[in-house]
Amino acid sequence: MRLADLQRKDIVSLKDGRRLGRIIDVQLDDEGKIEYFLVEQKRFFFFLGGEETTVNFHQIQKIGEDVILVEL
Repeated sequence: MRLADLQRKDIVSLKDGRRLGRIIDVQLDDEGKIEYFLVEQKRFFFFLGGEETTVNFHQIQKIGEDVILVEL
């Protein structure tokens, strides 16, 4: 799966069902393995970005067709 495919999916918390946002970037370690994803919350206006949070790769529980479920 490509990063572009993951960026099209909403990130959803398993704990409370809250939509966290979408992946905007990825951090790789020295070996090229994914450390974490940078997730930006939904933008309120076109020119104002939302807050950013990180989701570690091991927090991902399920990658579905439309969403990525995470345990935070």
